[in-house]
Amino acid sequence: MANVEHGGRPGDAFGAAAPGAAKARLGLVRAGLWLIAAVLAVRQVAVVLSTPKGERLTDLETWVGPNGVLHVKGSLYDSTQFTGTPFAGLVLKPLTRSAEQALGWGWTFGTLLLVAALGLVAARALPQPVSRRTALLAAPVAISLLMLSLPVRNTLYLGQTSIIPVLLVLLGCFAVRGERASGVLIGLAAALQPTVLLFAPLLWFTGRRRAAASTGITFAAGTALAWAAMPHDSYTYWVHHLAGVGLGRPADDLANQSLHGALLRLGLEGPLEIGLFLTLGAAVAVLGLRRAVRYARDGQLLLAVAVTGCVAVAVSPTTWQHQLLWVLLALVGRVGKKAGDRYVWPVAVILVMTLPAKMMLPNMASLYPLRDNVVLLAALAAATVVPFLSRTSEYYRSPIPTEYAEPVPTRWKHVPLLPFLRRVLTRPNLLLELLLIRVGYSAYQQVRLAATGGTNAGGRATAEEHGEQVHAIEKFLQIDVERWVNHAVVDVPWLQSFFDFYYTSFHFVVPLSVLGILYVRRPAEYRWARAALGFATLFALVGFWLYPLAPPRLMPGLGFIDTVHGVQDFSQPDYGTLTALTNQYAAMPSLHFGWSLWCGLVIAILAPKWWMKALGLLHPLFTVSAIVATANHWVLDAVGGAAVVGAGFALTYLLQGPRPRPLAKSAAGTDGSAESAESAESADVSIAEPVPVKGRTPN
Repeated sequence: MANVEHGGRPGDAFGAAAPGAAKARLGLVRAGLWLIAAVLAVRQVAVVLSTPKGERLTDLETWVGPNGVLHVKGSLYDSTQFTGTPFAGLVLKPLTRSAEQALGWGWTFGTLLLVAALGLVAARALPQPVSRRTALLAAPVAISLLMLSLPVRNTLYLGQTSIIPVLLVLLGCFAVRGERASGVLIGLAAALQPTVLLFAPLLWFTGRRRAAASTGITFAAGTALAWAAMPHDSYTYWVHHLAGVGLGRPADDLANQSLHGALLRLGLEGPLEIGLFLTLGAAVAVLGLRRAVRYARDGQLLLAVAVTGCVAVAVSPTTWQHQLLWVLLALVGRVGKKAGDRYVWPVAVILVMTLPAKMMLPNMASLYPLRDNVVLLAALAAATVVPFLSRTSEYYRSPIPTEYAEPVPTRWKHVPLLPFLRRVLTRPNLLLELLLIRVGYSAYQQVRLAATGGTNAGGRATAEEHGEQVHAIEKFLQIDVERWVNHAVVDVPWLQSFFDFYYTSFHFVVPLSVLGILYVRRPAEYRWARAALGFATLFALVGFWLYPLAPPRLMPGLGFIDTVHGVQDFSQPDYGTLTALTNQYAAMPSLHFGWSLWCGLVIAILAPKWWMKALGLLHPLFTVSAIVATANHWVLDAVGGAAVVGAGFALTYLLQGPRPRPLAKSAAGTDGSAESAESAESADVSIAEPVPVKGRTPN
């Protein structure tokens, strides 16, 4: 929730400190990152091995289990369950018995070692020059991202071999010496996954022609060897199934993130679909390989490899989820002239590769084509349109710096607690903000539901017990006014309609409007207000998890009237269809009131006119009246909402100090930038603050 552009100048990323102290902090950070990577690896092993035996490593079981495809003397493709090349079957068959015995621990730990090797090679392949800090931290970060990525998790769960071709290509490009050895490794990868042959043109047009020739020869030799040993299977794979098309799940399955799968999902089929796929595939291949060659000649070979891999993802007839690691490698490209824009592309790639598509886009029918093909769209963007910076660009190592407010003096010895989280004055990137808001809200929904074990009925008894506790406390305090207010409002139809409308309509509209106005007019205060709102929401999620609470309308026997949703059937475990939508027991604290109070406080603090401040404070007043009148919250829920909002503002202050308030005229004149002028025009000129200074974001 804190500002992502928190870096200082290159030499003081961890605060102003002596070289020895900075070195010690760097070592501590590195150790922490390796610990995170280790924890993620242990978690992945635990998830796989705790899954019932018949549900884990299902693909591997299908191939090498007691009755697996590789045990059968007939064709590998009789059942279409084996999706590898004939060469892959030839390599795996001798390992069948040992692999069968290794199902579980051996295969899982072997895959983890491959992932670790892949992360180490990728970290060493970063375009030079890189800072010492980047060199030390790159490996654990790369391994952690790989562990979190959906392709690796899918590979570990299914027992796939898709990591091997990616690792062979990276070893061939960055680890081995000699072009022939490099070509042999890439050729073996192509024999296992035919679209890897796209790396041969990359090698050829970047001057590594021996490696390109060796790649083609190795691929041809492996394929010919498999054809000689298994002629029927080779004919079935290469001719009948057109290099694997039609094997495995249906090609229009959501897991097939290729152009072919996307066109089928859009309803195209037959010669029209095939012709369009071939045309689009050829265009993507030509454009993507040209870009890859350009980046390779520019000294960004890892980016060139990633772009070529993204081309392979798009043009392959079938690209299943476990084959999508190339997209993750594309985050090494630098995009954006401003330091604050540098985070957009890597954050977008990481979100796409680690989160389900449903968390990326709202559940709206009009967005299904985007949601169903989000990884393919990321691959196409990386291959064809994302404007990665050249190393010769003046912005590659020195982007336009982020504007910071001057550090505030330390107060009470510990405030701000994290002085290196410098207070940013410039406007954040809009796309990044929208991504984080969407993912944050989706995570908020998931945690709300998970608080009752994933089902609303699962927490009903506990929630109702807590409801009785809250009702008893309010009786003791003589503030149990909910039923009286609820029935009084029901007796006045226009008042009931007003509160129902206010409850259902203003909860999201007002906070989003406040954030939007601040983003446009007051970017520095936008960051401060956004951080406070984010922390308040996190505190509320903890409350939902620890104390599921039934609202008054879902308390049987108390006589409340649900004015918004209608009469609930208490004889049903889920009270009908309503509680299937979200966790209805996330009542304590009330974020309806909490978010409205946040809006009121922000408006009261920042609005320039007294009537604006008063109008802003009316919103939490109307909201607390609405949540009580509609029987959606107890009075104490509003108290809890106020508490988490106060905690959110307090934590923001504790971490970074007071909100930044730039001066009006002088701030705009320090650098003449439009960004500074916008900030200056929206500043509160009545409060004198130091003139903001510029900082540099580390590369």
